[in-house]
Amino acid sequence: MPGLDSVEDVSEIEDRRRRLARELERRKLDALIISTGPNVRYLTGFTGSNAALLVSSAAEAFLFTDPRYQLQVAQEATCNFRVARGPLLPPLMALACRKRLLRLGFEKGRLTFAEFELLEENLFLEASLQPVAGLVERQRMIKSASEICLMRRSARTNSKAFTRAMRKARPGVTEAELAAELDYQMRLLGAHKPAFDTIVAFGARTAFPHAQPAANRLATNQLLLIDMGASQDGYASDMTRMAFLGTPGGKVRRLYGAVLEAQRVAIEAVRPGVPASQVDAAARRVLSARGLEKAFIHSSGHGLGLEVHEPPRLGRRDKTRLAAGMVLTIEPGAYLDGFGGVRIEDTAVVTPTGCEILTLTPKELLVL
Repeated sequence: MPGLDSVEDVSEIEDRRRRLARELERRKLDALIISTGPNVRYLTGFTGSNAALLVSSAAEAFLFTDPRYQLQVAQEATCNFRVARGPLLPPLMALACRKRLLRLGFEKGRLTFAEFELLEENLFLEASLQPVAGLVERQRMIKSASEICLMRRSARTNSKAFTRAMRKARPGVTEAELAAELDYQMRLLGAHKPAFDTIVAFGARTAFPHAQPAANRLATNQLLLIDMGASQDGYASDMTRMAFLGTPGGKVRRLYGAVLEAQRVAIEAVRPGVPASQVDAAARRVLSARGLEKAFIHSSGHGLGLEVHEPPRLGRRDKTRLAAGMVLTIEPGAYLDGFGGVRIEDTAVVTPTGCEILTLTPKELLVL
């Protein structure tokens, strides 16, 4: 279908709105105002960059966008839409007034202060604004079969792009050049764009978990860290792989082996009903037993979907219980200042009995 993909149909998107409407009714909200792009897309199929959506507890939906998207919204939207000039929130509020929608929820963690002021300025008599946190995001945590199909495709594209681009990983190539090649190959294979800024780091810079690719040139006896993801049909994949130019020594192999074992144990911990924090704890126990507890400085993963970072977070304090249909990254790492770091990351979907790894790229240390 237009907007998301032919795998998904209008009825699935309409069902999402009905489920949201039931939650609004439970919370005694007349409607929810949504202006976050991924949430708008999830609930309407519209992919434009400027939109505001009003969903009522009666499952009515009204989408507002600007004249740049007049033709696009007609092709993509699965609900009523209006094309407006200027800010979109005033006409949305005027419609809410005409429909006597008095208790209006808004996305607490997503709305800018300027947008909130605009809502207040256009708030009509008797109406009230109610902050709501993560309502659509929680619904998005459980992916449908069609969404998982799209994410499997994205992961496949990501892995193919990695294989092709690594042919350029030769002595003298820069981090920036290799990152550009990874992005280029993703697009050639069908990705709309990278899911995030591609990370490429060589040598000691692999100890920077989110290193920005620079002019550093690859030399013999250096680690390579590549963290990449494809955004295809709107859905993200995410993968980190390691390589070594030359013959890796014992310290490199021990570090890599520890992280690989931590990831294996974390993957085995994934199953429905398990708290997200328990997966993180499983990875952390392995690295702690090898004296690397202080070298593991981030969470063990995160949710993935229309955005590259979604709930739940596989961290120490996230008590969200995993459920079949959640798609997660599993990515323990260990980073040693002045030496380098190792991170191994896969995209996985929670199944009724455990999890399925969607990433196709082998996890052995790639020796160049």
